Amino acid sequence: MLKFVKNHMETIEGVANYPMVSLLIFFLFFVLLFWWVFTASKEHIKEMGELPLDHNDQQNKL
Repeated sequence: MLKFVKNHMETIEGVANYPMVSLLIFFLFFVLLFWWVFTASKEHIKEMGELPLDHNDQQNKL
């Protein structure tokens, strides 16, 4: 099965570009994610962390 896939992939022109593009997208995504985590405000992170708990309190008040 792997031999069939390997032979088929070798016939596609420019197939070597796909792993590099995938690596670049993966790398950029995590760089942006780390940047957002380190620059996000502490108040926003705390608010989002408490959001599931606040939802139950609001339902009880209604």
